[in-house]
Amino acid sequence: MTRVVVVDLGTGNLRSVGKAVEHTSSAGDSVSISRDPVAITTADRIVLPGQGAIGSWLAALENVELNAALMAALATKPVLAICVGMQALFEFDHEDGGHPCLGLFGGEVVRFEDGRIDAQGLPMKVPQMGWNKAFITRAHPLWHGIDDGSWFYFVHSYYVTSPLPELVTGETEYGVRYCSAAARDNIFAIQCHPEKSHRTGLKLIENFMNWTP
Repeated sequence: MTRVVVVDLGTGNLRSVGKAVEHTSSAGDSVSISRDPVAITTADRIVLPGQGAIGSWLAALENVELNAALMAALATKPVLAICVGMQALFEFDHEDGGHPCLGLFGGEVVRFEDGRIDAQGLPMKVPQMGWNKAFITRAHPLWHGIDDGSWFYFVHSYYVTSPLPELVTGETEYGVRYCSAAARDNIFAIQCHPEKSHRTGLKLIENFMNWTP
């Protein structure tokens, strides 16, 4: 039996993420949504989602025991980080007045510029909200069976920029070409919402469930 914990840090969309993980799990697997340090410590896999602002996400980690359990899991267990969960892995996020983040990946999180114009001459709205392509820049087991340029669902105003190309596994265009997926060792992080990305997103989650770093 594989025990999967979707970490609850007080942001939205946890139920949708949990249902997507359940859909791709095997019979006998356990999928729970929890912020219990014991549940996180005893889990086999961790999903680190986030929908909303980075400030409230990080505020939940002021709980010392929760912080310690999560950091230990990030060092040792297979982890899928989604949206704000991805952004939190980097060094600094400029949202909500700016916040130091977990610092596990080199880079920072910046806001899309207002006033950009797309190829059709139309203004590009912030946040980016809707379907966009992810271009695979580096092979990874979580991309197995997913075509380069596949469509995923995005909702975000801030994006990752990293000076370390070896971290970047996928990029997306929205007025600027930015890092939309990053990976290192036991962690795979993606800016889109795979739980809202239909078959392609479920395939990525399925790959995570079968991944042995």
